[in-house]
Amino acid sequence: MSTTRGGGRTNSSRPSSNKPTRARGERSGAKPAMQKRAQGPKKAKINTKAAEVEANKVVKKPNQAPKRAKAADEIRLNKYIANSGVCSRRDADIYIQSGNVKVNGVPVTEMGYLVKITDTVNFDGVLLTPEKKEYILLNKPKNFTTALDEGQEFRNVLELVRGATTAKIGAVGRMDKNTTGLLLFTNDTDMIRKFTLPNQKSSKIYQVSLDKNLKYEDLEKISKGLVLDGHRVFVEEVSYIDNEPKSEIGLKLRSSNVKVVRSIFEHFDYNVLRIDRVAFAGLTKKNLPRGNWRMLTEQEIINLKNV
Repeated sequence: MSTTRGGGRTNSSRPSSNKPTRARGERSGAKPAMQKRAQGPKKAKINTKAAEVEANKVVKKPNQAPKRAKAADEIRLNKYIANSGVCSRRDADIYIQSGNVKVNGVPVTEMGYLVKITDTVNFDGVLLTPEKKEYILLNKPKNFTTALDEGQEFRNVLELVRGATTAKIGAVGRMDKNTTGLLLFTNDTDMIRKFTLPNQKSSKIYQVSLDKNLKYEDLEKISKGLVLDGHRVFVEEVSYIDNEPKSEIGLKLRSSNVKVVRSIFEHFDYNVLRIDRVAFAGLTKKNLPRGNWRMLTEQEIINLKNV
C-alpha cells in the first residue's frame, strides 16, 4: 500500500457507494427550502394619465370639416340655412349630409362647413337668403301710412317699428292714414306674397265706422257678396256691433286689402269714416295698445305658415 508524502491516508480503491449524498443543509439538520409558488403573467401597469387624455379626445364625426378659426363674416352652413327660415339646424344637417345643399354651385356634405354672407347657397333647388326671418305685429295709429309717396304730411309706419330689428322688413298689405289696427311686418317675402294674393285663405276682421246707419237690406246684400270692378268679393260675415250705433259694423273677409273694405260700403253710397283691423289671420290686439308693437311667438309664426 502506498502512502502520500506528509503522512496522509492513501486513496481508497473501494468503489463509491450508490447511496445519494445528502445536501449540506441536511447534514446540518436544517429544514428543506420551500418551493416557490407558481405565478401567473404579470399585470400591465395602467397609465391613468394617458388613459384620461385618451378618453377626453373628441371623436371626429364623419364628413366633419377640419376646424379652423372662424372669420367675422362667416357662419356655419346649417345656421345659414336655419336663418333663411326653411328648416331647423338639425334638419339642415340632414340635408347637407344627403348632398342637397350647394355653395357657389358646388355640393357640400361636410358638417361644420363655414360660409360667408356673400356666398350663394342653394338649398334643394331654392336660392336662400341668410337673413334671419323677423315677424312684428303693430297696432297702427292714425296719420301713419304704408305708402312712400305721400310727401311729408303723413309719416311712414316703418318709423313705429324702427327699433324692433335691423332686418329689412316690409308691411303685409297696405294701410292709409285713416286706417288703424293690426299690421304685420316681416322680411319673409314668401309670407308677404302669401297674404297679399287674392285667393289667400286667412280671415281678417274689421270694425268699420260709417257716416250714417247701415240699412238692414244693405247689410243683407253685403252678406251675400258682391262684384267690385269685375271681381267677386266674398264676405264671410257682416253684422252690427253690439251696444254700438248701427253705423258701427263688423266685417269679416279674407282680403287684406283695406281698399276692398272701403269699396264695399261706398258701393252702397256710404262714406267710410274709419276702419280698424281688429284681427289678422288669428292674431288679435290683445295686450297691444295703439301705437305699440311686439314680436310674434314661435307658435304664432307656425300658425301663419300653416294658414
